[in-house]
Amino acid sequence: MDLEAVLDVIGCKTRREILALLTDEPRFVSQISQQLNIGQKAIIGHLKAMEELGLINPTYQKIERGRPRKYYEISQDIEIKIFIKPDTINMHMMGEEFTELYNIEERLYLGDEEAINDLKTIIQKYKNALKYAEELLNKVENPEKHKTKTIITDITKTKAIPGYNLND
Repeated sequence: MDLEAVLDVIGCKTRREILALLTDEPRFVSQISQQLNIGQKAIIGHLKAMEELGLINPTYQKIERGRPRKYYEISQDIEIKIFIKPDTINMHMMGEEFTELYNIEERLYLGDEEAINDLKTIIQKYKNALKYAEELLNKVENPEKHKTKTIITDITKTKAIPGYNLND
């Protein structure tokens, strides 16, 4: 999802109010219209813009009589961080995988020296994860190289357990 597009869509107060309503529960157009005291046609236009971006999803629920009702719900978690100071503007839209890193970045901007050690820790964690992911990919792409062989030995003749006799 494009950060600029998200900012454009949520730059509208009405759309932010709609999103706030949808955080409680999925709602249909007339509910949103009544709660915000805005015409249904305008609400439909706002919902369409947010749906096209992927911020919300429509779902259909059967009702006792009549055709299924179209509800809208928030489709995914999105976190946007905006950091503004006299010589810098940083904007990040974060997924789960980067939340920890962006929090450390924010602490660094604020002058938190302990964040340096946390950054070193997270770098090592990412290196370990990368190494593990590469090994896993290698095993999947080259399964013939990673077949294990079973070795059967007579445990009574092994030197791995000295002084142990199976017959005792």
